[in-house]
Amino acid sequence: MSTHKIATVFGAAGFIGRHVVKRLADRGYVVRAAGRDTERAGALRPLGAVGQIVPLYAPLTSPAAVRRAVMGAECVVNLVGILAEKKAGDFDRIHHGGAGLIAAQAKQEGVARLVQVSAIGADPASQSLYAESKGRGEAAVRAGFADAVILRPSIVFGPEDQFFNRFGAMAASAPVMPVIAGTTRFQPVYVHDVADAVMAAVERADAGPLYELGGPDILSFRELLVYILRETHRVRPLLAIPRWAAGVQAALLERLPGKLLTRDQLLLLQSDNVVAAGMPGLRDLDITPTPIDLVVPHYLARYRPPGQQKD
Repeated sequence: MSTHKIATVFGAAGFIGRHVVKRLADRGYVVRAAGRDTERAGALRPLGAVGQIVPLYAPLTSPAAVRRAVMGAECVVNLVGILAEKKAGDFDRIHHGGAGLIAAQAKQEGVARLVQVSAIGADPASQSLYAESKGRGEAAVRAGFADAVILRPSIVFGPEDQFFNRFGAMAASAPVMPVIAGTTRFQPVYVHDVADAVMAAVERADAGPLYELGGPDILSFRELLVYILRETHRVRPLLAIPRWAAGVQAALLERLPGKLLTRDQLLLLQSDNVVAAGMPGLRDLDITPTPIDLVVPHYLARYRPPGQQKD
């Protein structure tokens, strides 16, 4: 009988998931990369030894498949999340129903540790469907697996992120940079630090029930755009968009593929996305937060004018 420890990671093929899978593999776990798209998860195999990373079909709509995915696992990590719905109800099905199902099945199968990655701002009373579903998901996880560790990151940055890269591309091609909710503050957190926090939550017996993860830099949305323009060596006027106009724009854009902006995201932008005062965070897990200056300029360089890609 195999003596390898087993870890199941839902959302393994995503931005954060790849880093978590690599760390688990390095610690000697056999990693089940559970999800709907096994072909995408198959690309993770080179992160471990032969046979160490196993793609597993486990859609969150199937209790039997989720149970099979967590059966015999020592730890389970849920990283599944979406930023926009493809169809009405997706937020609730994935963030709430899916998280609750994983927690219930993990507890039933005797899993020792469950780590749920949520988001700063998760609140079942939020007007935003995203934040509301994340908050309900946390409650469902607590109901199914009372001693789960919940991590709430701010916006996560790294070479494959969807924040700095999106606005870096915009700086390279658009004549102006639109500013929506320019005073809203963010606390970007490095993807490596988030993955380290997941591992600390998995491995530390003293890990608490809830952590909010933010980096050392707190910047407004306007300040982040100024930063991106500076690092991409672009000069673009910042155009403030009134809330009503942004709402009209979002109503149009959310009908297009990719959903560049939705009305639900506008609701999220009405609140700061920073670690709450007094909340445990990265340092409580013995992780030193990484400043954006150490990482972001290196991959924003690709959006500089030709001939200026290097410092």
